Amino acid sequence: MNRKVTGLILGAACAATMLTAPPAEAKSTLKMATLAPKHSPWGKVFTAWTKAVKKKSNGSLKIQWLWNGTAGPESGAVGKVKSGQLAGAALTAIGMSKVYKPVLGLQMPGVFNSWAELDKARDSMKGDLEKGIREGGFEILGWGDTGVGHVMSRGFAVVHPSDLKGKTPAQSRDDIITPKLYAAIGGVTPKVGTMGEILPNLQNGQVNVIMSSALAAEQLQWASRLTHINDAGIAYGVGALMISQRSLNALEADERALMISSGGKAAKVLNGLIRKADGQSYKRLTGRLKVHKQTAAEKAEWKVVFKKACQRVKTSIPGNILSRIGAC
Repeated sequence: MNRKVTGLILGAACAATMLTAPPAEAKSTLKMATLAPKHSPWGKVFTAWTKAVKKKSNGSLKIQWLWNGTAGPESGAVGKVKSGQLAGAALTAIGMSKVYKPVLGLQMPGVFNSWAELDKARDSMKGDLEKGIREGGFEILGWGDTGVGHVMSRGFAVVHPSDLKGKTPAQSRDDIITPKLYAAIGGVTPKVGTMGEILPNLQNGQVNVIMSSALAAEQLQWASRLTHINDAGIAYGVGALMISQRSLNALEADERALMISSGGKAAKVLNGLIRKADGQSYKRLTGRLKVHKQTAAEKAEWKVVFKKACQRVKTSIPGNILSRIGAC
């Protein structure tokens, strides 16, 4: 797969720049952060992109990845980009919101029923979102996805929203949506922490519910600690490859063109790959975990909670993105 992905990325890079100098030592090294493991689908595409950039720049431009959250949680990684310690990062919407908060609205639970619906909404406001990111000192090289979120649990099924009462779901410290969702349900005490803390907390019993894509649950080894999954997709996870304007503008013109073109191509390749891989992961999980198939009546119950949560989130997300996507 790496060879195929590298070829696709190189094809786009060829159209952007013609560098004919002999191979040389890297003049520019761009340090990029990601929560993804190196051998995950994300890691494979990022590795292929790195090789493509090195080849097309004849070795003058190098991308160096900090894998598996070694740069810290996304909020920390964004802070390091802003301070100049990193050039950029592959971020989920939570990380992107540290630059421009309205991006989070795309992940409001209960809004979309398919990737096509998400694509339509994101495309309709992409200009505004990218403008906000740019004003925050970043550029989006390409948008991406992280998978369809499902409720998964250990030792019990989550059928109704009330089934979360008295339970301890994992919650990202930087997430502003799920706390409002749990408040709308009432009686939920989440375990707040980083992505890296979820696995040990599942292992020691401090967490018994997660809301995650099947792909993330597999890649981050959470799935082995779970017993149940609800088949309803509650949210569609989004993200992007982002780089600071300072780092981009510090490059030579041909290197800058190469990063923009090849980064966009890498994101496009990754997008299709992640959606397919997430579907395959979901199929594997539903073959191993106990699956609850949500009924129309249950869906209506969740919809009420999602609307209540949306009203609470409105005060935390500036602008009108929630209204524009029909969330509340």
